[in-house]
Amino acid sequence: MTAMPPDPDPDLTPGLEPGGGVRPGETPPDSGSTTPGVSRPETYRSRTGAVVWLVVIALFTLSVIGFIVAQIVGWISAF
Repeated sequence: MTAMPPDPDPDLTPGLEPGGGVRPGETPPDSGSTTPGVSRPETYRSRTGAVVWLVVIALFTLSVIGFIVAQIVGWISAF
């Protein structure tokens, strides 16, 4: 079995002039696609590492804020 050519057959395509041109105002026929599409499914990276880092940064930030608040409360209560 032979593969079909990607371009349409000029003898069977309406609107083509001899030599393969088109009349003014006509739209030339589309060529067939030569790519079959995606050859394999795309793989997506896991977001687990990003979520873990986000949680670690959030906990660190909260602990720093808590430390600063404790220092301010201790400083205020000393007066």
